[in-house]
Amino acid sequence: MSTHQTRRNFLKVSTAAGGGFLLGFSFLTSCEQKPAAVAMAPELKMPEQWTQLNGYLKIGENGVVTIINPNPEIGQNVKTSMPMIIAEELGVDWDNVIVEQGKLDTENFSRQIAGGSQSIRQGWEPLRKTGATARAMLIAAAAQQLEVPATELRTEKGMIYHDASGKSVGYGEVASLAATLDVPEEVELKDPKDFTIIGQSTKNVDARKIVTGQPLFGIDTKREGMLYAGIVHPPAFGLELKSFNADAALAMPGIVDVFAIDCAPEGKQLQWSDGPTVRKQVAIVGKSTWQVLQAKQAIEVEWEQTSAPETSAGHKEKMADLIANGKAEEARRDGDPEAAFARAAKIVEATYSAPFLPHNTMEPMNFFAHVTEDKAELYGPIQTPEFLEKTIATLFDMDPAQIEVGMSRMGGGFGRRLYGSFGVEAALISKAAGAPVQLTYSREDDMTQGTYRPDYLVKYRAGLDADGNMIAFHVRGTGTHGSPIFENRFPAGTTDNYLAEKISMDSNISTGAWRAPASNFIAGAEQAFLDEVAEAAGKDPIDFRLELFDRAIKNPVGERNDYDAERYAGVLKLVREKSGWDADSGDARGVAAYYCHNSYVAQVLDLTLDTSGKPQVEKVYCAVDCGIVVNPEGALNQIEGGIIDGIGHALFGQLTFTDGKPDQSNFNTYRLIRHPEAPRQIETSFVENGIAPTGLGEPSLPPVIGALANALYQATGERVYDQPFMGSLPG
Repeated sequence: MSTHQTRRNFLKVSTAAGGGFLLGFSFLTSCEQKPAAVAMAPELKMPEQWTQLNGYLKIGENGVVTIINPNPEIGQNVKTSMPMIIAEELGVDWDNVIVEQGKLDTENFSRQIAGGSQSIRQGWEPLRKTGATARAMLIAAAAQQLEVPATELRTEKGMIYHDASGKSVGYGEVASLAATLDVPEEVELKDPKDFTIIGQSTKNVDARKIVTGQPLFGIDTKREGMLYAGIVHPPAFGLELKSFNADAALAMPGIVDVFAIDCAPEGKQLQWSDGPTVRKQVAIVGKSTWQVLQAKQAIEVEWEQTSAPETSAGHKEKMADLIANGKAEEARRDGDPEAAFARAAKIVEATYSAPFLPHNTMEPMNFFAHVTEDKAELYGPIQTPEFLEKTIATLFDMDPAQIEVGMSRMGGGFGRRLYGSFGVEAALISKAAGAPVQLTYSREDDMTQGTYRPDYLVKYRAGLDADGNMIAFHVRGTGTHGSPIFENRFPAGTTDNYLAEKISMDSNISTGAWRAPASNFIAGAEQAFLDEVAEAAGKDPIDFRLELFDRAIKNPVGERNDYDAERYAGVLKLVREKSGWDADSGDARGVAAYYCHNSYVAQVLDLTLDTSGKPQVEKVYCAVDCGIVVNPEGALNQIEGGIIDGIGHALFGQLTFTDGKPDQSNFNTYRLIRHPEAPRQIETSFVENGIAPTGLGEPSLPPVIGALANALYQATGERVYDQPFMGSLPG
């Protein structure tokens, strides 16, 4: 692989005190870690001198290697898997690797974002190049030191061997010399069949700290002189701050100040990710979070109505009217759908809906900020640190060089922490208070202030000929602030006559990305509808889908289909085999398959009903085509977590509104899945095709909702069209 294309800024090499080797890349960054913050295995011996320079890949004189993780760690395990990729090509023993979390560094990094299931996919090639380039330079140094040709050397677990002479040398012994050599113009990457780290189940590098309760998360932050902050948000959407009286709160123990903040001042252009749900809010600063929470209750706030309050029933009626009568964007048209429907022997129609959903991260929103006249230090759980930096630069007229954004491990994100308004709030409060502060939301703040998964409504129609072949397909969908329709995904390309229409609905309720945005609804609706069409056609649900894929493989319609029909059909065939679909399992079974985030997932779900008619998911079979699996253990965690998350929200999840006010504000009123309700078994099979990795954090969630809906129909004889399903089941 060539390194010449970006060679001028690809590498920065220097010698570390004590014989170390520091290698810098345009997609890695340094991190000024204190020794106590280094995630070091207890059996490793720290190098005698560990110099913190602008280093990205560091090799100590004793062979210990430090690898910086560049991307935010949101629970998707990139802090383990991204360094594994570097370590593989470097050729070191994973037991001799230390992992550090990088800070935001836009000069040396690209795409420091946790979102879209893209961290491994986007980092695959450059991370491999990181390790391979360092390995080549170490081999060149060893060749000089051992006085043998570099081509005769091989590496294994941090050692360099010359088999002909029996000589060997460790990476640490040649690191200083390697740092003085020219960067190679080209490097050779390993053949995947030779991987020894990639593809092996590897424990989370933070596991010891997590289970022993050591500080890793933003909410753990402590700084000298730090004050604690809270926010008073409006109690309902459509309200704005008019005035407040804080006399009673200011008289309470530990309260330092109460003041208003403007989160979007006139003339300041915020980034897409940092726009506030409400512009002006009341901030409280005190000496403990508990004191701040108590003071919030004592503040008298007057709100003014600036837009009409909305209710859930009215919202759904408005969406239904848009589907029936609204003007839609024609996103894709193939053939003549209207004529095909006119001649169809049978037409199947169905409408599906889903409510708003909060993100419900285990760790509520929080952020540390210390903003002075000439600098801003921010630290906390953020999926989009670069955009936060840009917003802070705009708000305070600062050069980005004056701003430091550190990334803590996150106690869940699911898309919520793509939106850094809470980081902006913390910075504004710090500046106004003249002190470092940690802003912490209560659970009620977190659940009622917005940025929800949008509510959706979609109507499907399919036309069948006399032989049960699908000759026409029409989908028309709407949602708050956007339609859920992906016009170029399956079943586009499988029928001559296809129409996809989009309608967006305005609302003062704020929405945002929620794990597998839009796919988290449309996949379940689509896959439930296809089962209904298959039944009308008199065909097995898997056979029916495979017929459609066969058309897309042999003679696809259109040129914009964004899926590989063979890979799509492949996971469906694999899950058919693994689940024993063609045999009677004795349980109600549902199937679904979906493509999103560049990956393909098919699932078969088995369930039973207890004596009260409540469903119990017995087993989920899952087939996944996501290319090379870097860390199988982490991959299984992602797949299983997505399946449980999807089942739980499809059965129980809903956030409703009365006069603009959320009806659910904490877990006593918002229903989540409970341990006994999780699937009793999940069996996952990965397709081994050697393709570069694709997304994994989100793709298992969307299809399981369809598989669940289809299994519920088999169990009850009634189809479910509206989420949450528990409110739609018979009885």
